[in-house]
Amino acid sequence: MPEEVGAALNQVFREAWTKPLPQSAGAQVRYLVRQCKGTAPVAQLLGVSQRTVERYVRGQIKHPRPELGARLAGEIRNRWQPGLQARARKAAADTHGLMIEIHARMGYKGGPGTTDEDRVRYLTVALPPAAAAALINAQAQGKTEKQLREALGEALRTSYFQDRGTRASSLQEVSVTDLLHVEFGL
Repeated sequence: MPEEVGAALNQVFREAWTKPLPQSAGAQVRYLVRQCKGTAPVAQLLGVSQRTVERYVRGQIKHPRPELGARLAGEIRNRWQPGLQARARKAAADTHGLMIEIHARMGYKGGPGTTDEDRVRYLTVALPPAAAAALINAQAQGKTEKQLREALGEALRTSYFQDRGTRASSLQEVSVTDLLHVEFGL
């Protein structure tokens, strides 16, 4: 199954969490009600009636349907400890950078005499803060998965293939085509 860069970026910043997620459906709904400031926005967010949300808050309903449970868990993951996630993103973009472990088919565009044949590579690279910031900003701007892969290719070109300007100066572009696995680390 092909992986997505955006999902991998989201996952690495979730590792900054210091508290576990609420486990029961009632606790999850109560958290969303506090975050969204009311039951009506939560009902609209989850695609259920306001009355159903109120029943979860009071504990009258304890077990959601599987599809509602999945939507609820997804919304909780997206909203849990946003301040910590923001601090982790800022630290990665400003000072620490990111580690990336990638297994993908990569192609190249370079000067005359270079090969542009793509091949599968397995890389573990420390992305410097500037390259990490480009990826984080692309995701924050709502770029598509294709655009995130282009940003990832650019980050790998400058930090790995060109070794921050010390080699392969004729390399113009690195394209990440078949992404088999990607994982980021702080």
